[in-house]
Amino acid sequence: MDEIRIPNDATYAPVSLTDVIAAAPLASRLLLGATLPGRVLSAAALGMYAGSAVKDWISRQDVLWIDFEVEFGADVTFMDPMPDDERSAEVGRVADRLGSAWTDERRPRRQLARDVNDALTGFIASVTGQRVVTSSEVRDFGLAQLVFPFALGVCDIISGDVALFKETGVFEAHVIGHEFVHRKGYWKELHAQVLAYLALINSGDPVLAQSALAERLHRQLKVLAKENAEDYHQRVEGLSLPEALARDLHALRPDPSVYESTVSSVMRTLYDQRLKITGQNGISDYDVGFTNFLWTFANSPSARQDVSLAAV
Repeated sequence: MDEIRIPNDATYAPVSLTDVIAAAPLASRLLLGATLPGRVLSAAALGMYAGSAVKDWISRQDVLWIDFEVEFGADVTFMDPMPDDERSAEVGRVADRLGSAWTDERRPRRQLARDVNDALTGFIASVTGQRVVTSSEVRDFGLAQLVFPFALGVCDIISGDVALFKETGVFEAHVIGHEFVHRKGYWKELHAQVLAYLALINSGDPVLAQSALAERLHRQLKVLAKENAEDYHQRVEGLSLPEALARDLHALRPDPSVYESTVSSVMRTLYDQRLKITGQNGISDYDVGFTNFLWTFANSPSARQDVSLAAV
């Protein structure tokens, strides 16, 4: 099978080069009373960052990209809306499946990242016939979490650097998978949601499949609750779920701090607009779009891929 290796050199740096570029001059001023040392460090980091980005860009020129509408019968602007009664029925099926096959196994983040990356690489190869090999490195901190306190993680699409901001329990494999899809060059959020889900649910690994199902359940509950936090929590309580899963679902909708509430309301609006400007549907692609895509794929008469890949 054809194989493309994306170097992702920036992901192996001890600290995020993006953070160094942004913060070094300010830190130098605060700690040393001078900006020159910070500017020198920032310039050095920028050189490394640019060099890594160029190498990655060159490697991606030979990548065979997935045509989502052809392969799955659905895409960002080509989806059927899923009826609410079907959503409710699916919630029950997913909850039952999670309860009957629940595993308490947890893996260290580094190992989990490698397993997720292998599953993702294998699934994409099953569609395109080409293995796109990328880094499995994940950071535990990024300055972006100060700007986007509502985010669970982030990927710098230029450098491929990935950082996770929170412990998400059963959801962590899917969060990592989502960001790793970006690392492989797919920048749209809907594509990241879908490829991460399909790779994990069909991986044959119970831990990864469980994470994918939990993400599907979470997004359906959010859509049905219509952003009403109280309704969301009541729906979680109304399901017979393993205690750990219920706890992780509740944790995804915590009561925000004053800072998070203030910043999130502003940044969510800006982020939503940024997604729309770049040809996406907005923040809704994370849940409404994601679940509509799977519904459309599962019922597609023209998808090249087996529609059972999206079945519950």
